[in-house]
Amino acid sequence: MLRSWYLLCCFWALHLPGGGEADSAHYRERVKAMFYHAYNNYLENAFPYDELRPLTCDGQDTWGSFSLTLIDALDTLLILGNVSEFQRVVNVLQKSVDFDIDVNASVFETNIRVVGGLLSAHLLSKKAGVEVEVGWPCSGPLLRMAEEAARKLLPAFQTPTGMPYGTVNLLHGVNPGETPVTCTAGIGTFIVEFATLSHLTGDQVFEDVARKALKALWKNRSDIGLVGNHIDVVTAKWVAQDAGIGAGVDSYFEYLVKGAILLHDEELMSMFLDYNKAISNYTKFDDWYLWVQMYKGTVSMPVFQSLEAYWPGLQVSQGSSGIDAHISQKGVENLTFQTSCGIWSNREVSPASSLLPAILKSLTGDISNAMRTFLNYYTVWKQFGGLPEFYNIPQGYTVEKREGYPLRPELIESAMYLYHATRDPTLLELGRDAVESIEKISKVECGFATIKDLRDHRLDNRMESFFLAETVKYLYLLFDPDNFIHNDGSAFDVVPMPYGECILGAGGYVFNTEAHPIDPAALHCCKKQKEEQSEVEELMREFLFLKRSKKSTFKRTAGRSGKESQTASADASLESSRGETNPQKNTKRRIPLLSCLSQPFNSKLAVLGQVFLDNT
Repeated sequence: MLRSWYLLCCFWALHLPGGGEADSAHYRERVKAMFYHAYNNYLENAFPYDELRPLTCDGQDTWGSFSLTLIDALDTLLILGNVSEFQRVVNVLQKSVDFDIDVNASVFETNIRVVGGLLSAHLLSKKAGVEVEVGWPCSGPLLRMAEEAARKLLPAFQTPTGMPYGTVNLLHGVNPGETPVTCTAGIGTFIVEFATLSHLTGDQVFEDVARKALKALWKNRSDIGLVGNHIDVVTAKWVAQDAGIGAGVDSYFEYLVKGAILLHDEELMSMFLDYNKAISNYTKFDDWYLWVQMYKGTVSMPVFQSLEAYWPGLQVSQGSSGIDAHISQKGVENLTFQTSCGIWSNREVSPASSLLPAILKSLTGDISNAMRTFLNYYTVWKQFGGLPEFYNIPQGYTVEKREGYPLRPELIESAMYLYHATRDPTLLELGRDAVESIEKISKVECGFATIKDLRDHRLDNRMESFFLAETVKYLYLLFDPDNFIHNDGSAFDVVPMPYGECILGAGGYVFNTEAHPIDPAALHCCKKQKEEQSEVEELMREFLFLKRSKKSTFKRTAGRSGKESQTASADASLESSRGETNPQKNTKRRIPLLSCLSQPFNSKLAVLGQVFLDNT
């Protein structure tokens, strides 16, 4: 018996992921080499086209002629530590990218890749050593580019339902013959980028249209709480009624969670929790998630799609580094969530608020279930050396014409989030398998090629920009636990603002669905500045009103008494105007319950992510 136990231990020792920090350092360098092999070949053979064609060593425009791979790869450069190339690319993009072009562009892809990539790079510019202009992060060239790109997308939202068309012409708006049928993800994947844009620029239109689209989907869910795959944005009729967590739906659920975290929004989290309940009730079978009919809940497709592999990570994620929940012996009343604002404590929340328990339940939440689902997906990876687009679960094999693997990141993304939450070495094993498989199967002389068929490893002549934006980034972060993205709040940057100081770079980054990290604290940096700007504009309007009123008085009256009467009338009108505007102004300046607005630096000390106020 003892001998058998000894042999079993030896067997496990041989198969356990090994190497510790030295092993992680080795794979970090391997991943970095993968990035530069792909990136340098894009620059040499494909720029300024959107994407590299690695088999023919040339380029092609795919999503709108934006030099897309360069935008998508920009924040990855900084995560890998290359500040000089980051700075160079920022200058190149300002000179070369033009959105005023006659091109039909995907509203969804332009948002997540272009708007998201530019916003992330804008917020990381100072960290990358870029000389930022006065007023940053509330102004800057990359922010203006992101705003310009987003404005080109706004015509798509002009529908009776508020749900956007899938395609828009960047010069002319929505084409007259454009199909009104859009996938669910193409409607519900804007709140992260558009809300960030609204908070940084002060223009509420972006967040408003994103919220309206989210709520329209929510309003049109079925009686059993599910949404379908495609909907008519004009009539709100479901065209494809398959419900699941994969292609066509995936990032809608992702953005409900990430939008709730980014904006401290109870409503978005409540929506996700209701969906999550319905998903568990109707689509989950033995730790797999199937596709079902949205009205009846009957199985329509017993398949796993590679895009579903984000789901285990979503169950534990809060941006880049998960939620650090610190629960003292006194219990949940001292529960604190570490965010980029230093601390997010339930002492800041009204007793009636259900957001923190909801987040605790859904995100730190059921790690055991998340791991079981992840391991199901990992077995598929091991079977083929990658995840096929569709996998028939009962048959245990690929689905015809869906055998490819375009180097997607979703399983690696989940591994990164789960590893940060559990430190389970199995997750590092997946990372090593991914590096070995991609290098062995996909690497060619001019980059990394999409795998057309995982059964015989035939390749396709395309390298999607998300390979550099997501796949390589998540691999690197999996093996680099000390990266600034994983900051636990113990370090941060203090940015002087016109009204005080803003705390940035403390961690808690929220990744958009293209893996572009957004610093949540930045959303609070500009709010007060924009409010003060509005107050100045309001005072100027009052001043001009008074000036016009006085001129009118002198024209209409000949006597002193008449002039005094008119002046008094103007003054009374002004006081009345002030009386009407002041309550609104005071309402605006009231600090939200779930907010971490900038405070004078001497009022707080950040120690390991915890903030101690003067009055505590």
